[in-house]
Amino acid sequence: MLERIKQIIAEELHIDASDIKDDADVIEDLGADSLSVVTIIMNAEDEFGISIPDEAVADLRTPLAMAAFAEGLKK
Repeated sequence: MLERIKQIIAEELHIDASDIKDDADVIEDLGADSLSVVTIIMNAEDEFGISIPDEAVADLRTPLAMAAFAEGLKK
């Protein structure tokens, strides 16, 4: 799941997924803006068939955090 999240981030930000570190902050380290973050979250929701509550989005700023949260929702 982590690698797929990196791919989703890379596609939205037009960067290489292999350059994304697990703990990279999508805003501070990768240059995403708030619209990009929303798009990344929506694409992850579609990809994994989950619904991420709006109040959780602010805490999901790294690929690792996104993957852990998504895996928790899948259980």
